[in-house]
Amino acid sequence: MSPDSHRRFQRIRWTIFGLLVASYMMVYFHRMAPGAVSADLMQTFGTSGAALGSLAAMYYYIYTAMQVPSGVLADTLGPRLSVTIGALVAGGGSLLFGLAPDFMTASIGRFFVGLGVSVVFVGLMKWNTVWFSEQRYGLVSGLTLLLGNVGSILAAGPLAVLLLQYSWRSVFVTAGFISILLALLSWWIVRNRPQDAGFPSVRAMAGEAEEPPRERHWWHELRAVLGNRAVWPGFWVNFGITGSLFAFAGLWGLPLMRDVFDLSGSDASLYTTAALAGFAGGSFLMGGLSDRIGRRRPVILGAGVLSCAVWLGLMLLPWGPGFSGFLLYTLLGLSAGGFVVTYAAAKEVVRPANAGMAIAVVNTGLFLGAAIMQPLFGALIDAGWDGTLLEGVRVYDLQSYRYGLAASAGFAAMATFAALRITETRCRNISLPPVAP
Repeated sequence: MSPDSHRRFQRIRWTIFGLLVASYMMVYFHRMAPGAVSADLMQTFGTSGAALGSLAAMYYYIYTAMQVPSGVLADTLGPRLSVTIGALVAGGGSLLFGLAPDFMTASIGRFFVGLGVSVVFVGLMKWNTVWFSEQRYGLVSGLTLLLGNVGSILAAGPLAVLLLQYSWRSVFVTAGFISILLALLSWWIVRNRPQDAGFPSVRAMAGEAEEPPRERHWWHELRAVLGNRAVWPGFWVNFGITGSLFAFAGLWGLPLMRDVFDLSGSDASLYTTAALAGFAGGSFLMGGLSDRIGRRRPVILGAGVLSCAVWLGLMLLPWGPGFSGFLLYTLLGLSAGGFVVTYAAAKEVVRPANAGMAIAVVNTGLFLGAAIMQPLFGALIDAGWDGTLLEGVRVYDLQSYRYGLAASAGFAAMATFAALRITETRCRNISLPPVAP
């Protein structure tokens, strides 16, 4: 490839990457925003903690159910079409949620948001497998999560500040229009493969043999992925570690600081912002570390051990607002950042053509964990509620929150045991023959 062609390739690759990441930022924004507007939602719709958890988790229910279909869509139709349609549906759902006159309509809007955004991440990660080499996949995946988490950070502290000036309804209506705009840009700019933009494949550029074409119907390929035992440990790692973080940072982390330590919503949001910043940084650092040391399992296992320790610290240590609170919240996010390596581990134990399906299976665990934990956490703190109300909103004490924290610690412990079963690939696809020296 000539220098001019190489520069053109880099420009097109990073332009498409940036656009897909912008859509991914909206995925994280919608995922985490209920935490910042929890009090507004409880007041608007008159809900309990369990009901609010179910409303927030509506996103996760459909997101979880759509992960394997998302992998099939990414591997068959390609990221361009799947991300475009997904962003359109998510935009419509956000508009419906922001304009909802009652709890049921809000739940339907949240459902369509989850349905739309469910295809974006797997489509993006599949696109990464085609446009970047295997040796850079961990780092690029970490960069993807780092940038995508800008959306979750915006849904914490900055959103809390924005809510001082604008209603929660205005925020979600605006988010809907942004998603629709990104859908139109995706259809115009995104290309599924370098070959679609007039370039050779990344494997051809590196002098490697092309991956074999799909020889069977996608249904048979999906059965092969689901029957591959090496894929499933990553599912359980994400179920326990990242699922519990998303449930906490996306809904219950802010109310804990507000209820237990009497912080304002904007001040409490700083702690969930710290957790999400730790998660973003941890994703980037652990993805890069895994590529650098040439190993997958030690990084994932270390993340699990750290997650268990932090959940126990939140339960048992005499922490509070200030340094100790920021440290624990940041470490909680940092530990969950190890989940990014599970995607690399999963796609390296299946044929490259089935990478989207493998990533989708692993990703399902994350959202199933969050879908279960958000209402479970709410039900557990409801069980300990002493009847205190403030302006019609339930207020919970520290002991009530400890019940939810204990469940989160249990999820993380289960994930740590699953990490021991991760197949070590040494950062290469073990389904393909080794590259000759």
